[in-house]
Amino acid sequence: MLKTILLVVEIIVSAGLVAAVLLQQRGSGLGSAFGGGGDVYYQRRGMEKALFYATIVLGALLLGIAAALLRVA
Repeated sequence: MLKTILLVVEIIVSAGLVAAVLLQQRGSGLGSAFGGGGDVYYQRRGMEKALFYATIVLGALLLGIAAALLRVA
């Protein structure tokens, strides 16, 4: 029973994580990875900052639930 609940919660969290990653603003492209121009420092504000933190929290939750599933199985 606990394993089923954890699996359902993990699916919901993983869908939320995918959505949070896809909703984030795109960077300046591949050129910046090779020293191309662009802003060196960029500060997130408002909804973008909340989405960034939500992505971190959802990733940590997914990791924790996966570890819990290993203990239950």
